[in-house]
Amino acid sequence: MIEIESGVEIDGYVVGDRVHSGAMGSVFRVRGPHEGVELAMKVPRMGAADSNELLLAFETEAMILPLLATSHAPRFFAAGKVTTAPYIVTEWVPGKSLDSRLGSPLPPDEVAAVGAAIADALHAVHAQGVIHFDVKPHNVVMRPDGVAVLVDFGLAHHRSLPDLLAQELRYAAGSAPYISPEQVLRNRSDPRSDLFCLGVVLYELATGHLPFGTPATLQGYRDRLWLDPRPPSRGSAVPPWLQEVILRCLEPDPDQRYQSAAHVAFDLRHPEQVPLTARATKADQATLLRQVGRWWRARGLQGPRVAPQALGAAPVIMLAVDTSHPEDPRHPALRRVARQILSLSSEFRLLCVSVIRADIVRNSAEDPVVEHRVRLANWVHSLALPASRLSLHVVEARDPAATLVEFARRNNVDLIVLGAPAPGEMALAWWRSVASTVTANAPCSVHVVRVAEGRR
Repeated sequence: MIEIESGVEIDGYVVGDRVHSGAMGSVFRVRGPHEGVELAMKVPRMGAADSNELLLAFETEAMILPLLATSHAPRFFAAGKVTTAPYIVTEWVPGKSLDSRLGSPLPPDEVAAVGAAIADALHAVHAQGVIHFDVKPHNVVMRPDGVAVLVDFGLAHHRSLPDLLAQELRYAAGSAPYISPEQVLRNRSDPRSDLFCLGVVLYELATGHLPFGTPATLQGYRDRLWLDPRPPSRGSAVPPWLQEVILRCLEPDPDQRYQSAAHVAFDLRHPEQVPLTARATKADQATLLRQVGRWWRARGLQGPRVAPQALGAAPVIMLAVDTSHPEDPRHPALRRVARQILSLSSEFRLLCVSVIRADIVRNSAEDPVVEHRVRLANWVHSLALPASRLSLHVVEARDPAATLVEFARRNNVDLIVLGAPAPGEMALAWWRSVASTVTANAPCSVHVVRVAEGRR
């Protein structure tokens, strides 16, 4: 087996300085045949005393990275054979790991910005069938433009690949302070595990502390199946909306958590839209008696606790509503279609968006944004949706189509629903000016609603 160290050339790559050395292996800067790309080489520890899990983690990462096509994971270039020279070459991700921001609590707006970026990254890899299972500050690199990159996929699982680690791990795959209850119970098929880990990271960023400490035993791991963490607002300047998001991520029952990373990202970017529950104002941990009850219920849990949540079962749906023309005949058709689509999922998030022209003449006595928000609220009232599933947005812009496309991209929208002119209709209504542009440029699926000429 070739020993990889600084100065060695292997498979066209010249190994440079070692920039990191840890329990899992080393990272080197390398030069290679990929012009204009800065490269990194990751080499696992291969000593006789090292665990077989390190080798399995290397093989897992070498299988998964080539399948990921996203800016939220390092770009893969090459991998060496385990029997001769185990290594993985990826792009060198510019920026600093989230570790650099630990030590003291961050301001709530910074916690939200970082958390939303991590949630974007999780949404991207989940959409490609991957669960990371080791979300922690050390494994998140923040690019200079604020995009979060997940690194170290050695403990990950791809839904279409063999899970090499499933039968090998003695306890829980992951880092002790951050692992989810599902990992403790050896369930490696639920993407909501990553949302629990994200909750731990958010808690640490917001308070400077870990919600469950750093357990060293199996029983210590199992505490998170029942332990009620200290509310992050106790002793830290955490607003109610942020506490709501953090504690919802940290629910031990995955059915009580967010069901999609996209939903977490949305709430962190729109704090005014976060539905507040008792979590938001919680000032102390559960009483001793209640915690004993939680412990008793959790003590017998063994094996997978819940059925895995199907990817895509918690869609973000954007409904574009033209509040400037409330009498337009497309409105009833849009409502009918919205009801049909929403009936297909119980975990949806509906974003109702109205774009009004930024150059409209403002009446000094009436704010058009407020006026159109009232119209939007009236429009959606008949859908009778719970506040936790609905948010309203009125945006001023000169280009409605581009604004809708960007809004959908920024909020991880899965489906856009909007109206369009009937065939042969010549009127230049709002619908006609945006429908074709949105359909052509949307980052997701688009459902176009038309009204037949005879029904107008």
